[in-house]
Amino acid sequence: MSVYIFMTCKSEFQLEGDYLIGGLFDIHQVNSSFYHHRPEAIDCSSYRRFQLMRFSVEEINNSTKLLPNVSLGYEIFDHCTDSVNFPGPLNLIAVNGLIQPLEEPHKNLSKVIAVVGTYTSPQARAVAPLFMMNLIPMVSYGAASSIFSRRQIYPSFMRTVHASKDVIEVIFSILTEFNWKWVAFLYVDDSYGIDGLQLFLKKIKDTDICLAYNKALDHYSDYKAIFKQINAQNVNVIIVFAPEWTVEELMKSVKQINVTNKVWIAGDAWSLNKKIRDQIQGIKSIGTVLGVAEPNMTIPGFREFIYSFKAQTHCENAKQQKFCNQICHCSSLTAEEIIDADPSFSFPVYSAVYSIAHALHNILQCGAYGCKANIKVYPHMVILCLLSLNLTLFKNCVQVPTSVCSTECDVGYKKTQYGIHKCCFNCTICPNGTYNNITEDPYSCINCNNTQWSEEGSTSCSLRVVEYTPFTDIWAIGIMVGAFILVFISLALSVLFALNYNTPVVKSAGGPMCFLILGCLSLSSLSVFFYFGEPTVAFCILRYLPFLLFFTVCLACFVVRSFQIVCIFKIAAQIPKLHSWWMKYHGQWLFITVAFVTQAIFLLINYIYAPPSSKMDIYWNPQKIILGCDIDFKAALISLVLPLLFCFLCFVFSYMGKDLPKNYNEAKAITFCLLLLILTWIIFATGSILYQGKYMQPLQSLAVLSSLYSFLLWYFFPKCYIIIFQPQKNTHHYFQNLIQSYTKTISQ
Repeated sequence: MSVYIFMTCKSEFQLEGDYLIGGLFDIHQVNSSFYHHRPEAIDCSSYRRFQLMRFSVEEINNSTKLLPNVSLGYEIFDHCTDSVNFPGPLNLIAVNGLIQPLEEPHKNLSKVIAVVGTYTSPQARAVAPLFMMNLIPMVSYGAASSIFSRRQIYPSFMRTVHASKDVIEVIFSILTEFNWKWVAFLYVDDSYGIDGLQLFLKKIKDTDICLAYNKALDHYSDYKAIFKQINAQNVNVIIVFAPEWTVEELMKSVKQINVTNKVWIAGDAWSLNKKIRDQIQGIKSIGTVLGVAEPNMTIPGFREFIYSFKAQTHCENAKQQKFCNQICHCSSLTAEEIIDADPSFSFPVYSAVYSIAHALHNILQCGAYGCKANIKVYPHMVILCLLSLNLTLFKNCVQVPTSVCSTECDVGYKKTQYGIHKCCFNCTICPNGTYNNITEDPYSCINCNNTQWSEEGSTSCSLRVVEYTPFTDIWAIGIMVGAFILVFISLALSVLFALNYNTPVVKSAGGPMCFLILGCLSLSSLSVFFYFGEPTVAFCILRYLPFLLFFTVCLACFVVRSFQIVCIFKIAAQIPKLHSWWMKYHGQWLFITVAFVTQAIFLLINYIYAPPSSKMDIYWNPQKIILGCDIDFKAALISLVLPLLFCFLCFVFSYMGKDLPKNYNEAKAITFCLLLLILTWIIFATGSILYQGKYMQPLQSLAVLSSLYSFLLWYFFPKCYIIIFQPQKNTHHYFQNLIQSYTKTISQ
């Protein structure tokens, strides 16, 4: 028994699917200048683009997002000539092998919903009318002639390449950029080349650019004569507007004739062609070649597709194919040769297939759960969707090559040039308080003015926030309430002392001098109110004047009280004349008056030669301006002489009277008040070193108020306690007993 094994293979040109896309590719390019009985396999020039269409369709079919539960198929033909290769297009529009007449209703249409192709403009002009009559979309990946923009003639023609008009615009920009005004224009002798020439002539009309020479190129062109005329007219810039096979012949002649030192401007039809590039590299001193090109995109997955394809079995036998132009004869190409072949117009093929697929996606109303199956798709529906389609593929894949000595600095950085070239520089971030403006001076960090600030790496300055403690601030309100309470307490104590004026406690506290001290404490508290609100010169003066003047009087009173106690118990017996003089001339009041006048003179001198003024602190916080008062501390020392001296004297007299009777020992109470005063200002001095914000002013006013309260509470409140709660100690008899006891102790 014999067993027969039949091997099957699948064609590269056909794929079954729910919707069919036609493809026309010039896999084998045949020059139309020669007559052929049938297409001949000259080379596989467009085989890469042919495989890209196959890859695009299979990629879409393998995706679940674009056309879920719908498959695309294709029918591809090798369209290798411009004019005689009609079996492919006719098959695409045929239904069951028949072409439907134009006048009959379109009941039975071809399964083809769109066609990808053709490559050249002459090819497109030859076959486009066949597709236009049934409004089958024809999406070309290479036909650039401007005639296809006429919608009334080609209503269903579209393309994924720039029209020749756009290419001529770029060429014109190159000429104007380099001030090239004397040029030659060589073009292929077909509709594409003639269209390019007409567009160029229209563009340079009424400009300074002159077309010195133009010539149509074909297989019979005499290149020697052409370049002889070009050299005779001294033309150095040559525009070549022709397909790659024409340029290949041109470059062969350039090498043979030894044309050198010209500027060649390439149209997009041949600017990226690898074979021509190799030709140019082999020509010595050809000159400069500038080109206009479609983007050369790397299409993800295509390399893997080609390797997978080459590992499979495909039909190469002509007997197994339906048509003669569905025979490839490219099996000898390796995967690397296909991948590395001429990349020109590869991405436009990919874009054409995806454009059709996206149009079908919109027609079938595809979503996450699939496409609607009850919608009948007609070619004219695909046209409408294609016209309104806005599609972007590979957003992050068109990278412009760079050539720089140093990468451009980020914003907020200044350039620091190194070497002799300004293109070479280091980038240094601008520090706080400065900014960099690249339009003004990219090499400098500009300082902000005093009322502005900036963070590190800024491009501009911002206005600083102006801060001071307003009267409505919670701290200000609290401190001012404290000042009012002090005045109220002083007034209450004055009333209490007035009612008990003849008692020993009031007399030992100073008698009438108590009222002066309480009055001066109240007047000193006026300073507190001028630490709030926006500082002015008047406010700055009144912050210090009442306190320094009237608090000095308070200290003078306490010096007198300390001295009088020591004088009564110790100095009177030892120096009777001093005691007699002190009592006769009311020494205490004389001393206080002299202290008051002297301090007033000191303050006057201080304010005349170095008056306080408002200031803006711009150093503590770079984002803020703290308003305050500016004091000349050297000049202000004169107004601190008496208060410091009086504090020292109080301590001296307090030490001398440390063993006096308890009820007469006012010196101890005064000493304790002075210690509180010193502690208060030590705390303030420490705080002012650590903090300089807007609450520095309330802190200083709090120190002033605390100084006043230290004397009010610790000097007067013990006496109030005796008057109110221990009246038995507020008698002459009680005080006489204390004095007699102290006298006996001294005598022993």
